[in-house]
Amino acid sequence: MSPTPAERAFYRHLETIALGDRDAWLENFAEDAVVEDPVGPSPLDPSGQGHRGRVAIGEFWDRMIGPGELRFAIERAYVCGDEIANVGTIYNRLPGTDAEIGAEGVFVYRVDAAGKIVSLKAYWDYEATMAGVTLPD
Repeated sequence: MSPTPAERAFYRHLETIALGDRDAWLENFAEDAVVEDPVGPSPLDPSGQGHRGRVAIGEFWDRMIGPGELRFAIERAYVCGDEIANVGTIYNRLPGTDAEIGAEGVFVYRVDAAGKIVSLKAYWDYEATMAGVTLPD
């Protein structure tokens, strides 16, 4: 069975991160996409409203993804309609530190008719994951 548009978008997400290709990563998102990583208020998103639009999503890349070293360990995925919910752990060696975090959670991607990500919601516990880790300015 061929991958669904949501699965293809998720695979592109992984590939562009592995390549360190910011432009291709951003192109995988719809213009008005929202990234909530993690969902709710955190130091990564004090308002808890998410990073809205490609400019804000690009700034999120610049702060956390591009300078980090991400690895995905997905234990299982549930594909329903235009969404994919991945259960597992995302590891990141934080930029400017020797710290590696492992965020266990559920990571939900929803795509539009063109196969672009319109919503990425990462459900993980920021405080528990970041205990003892200081983010660079």
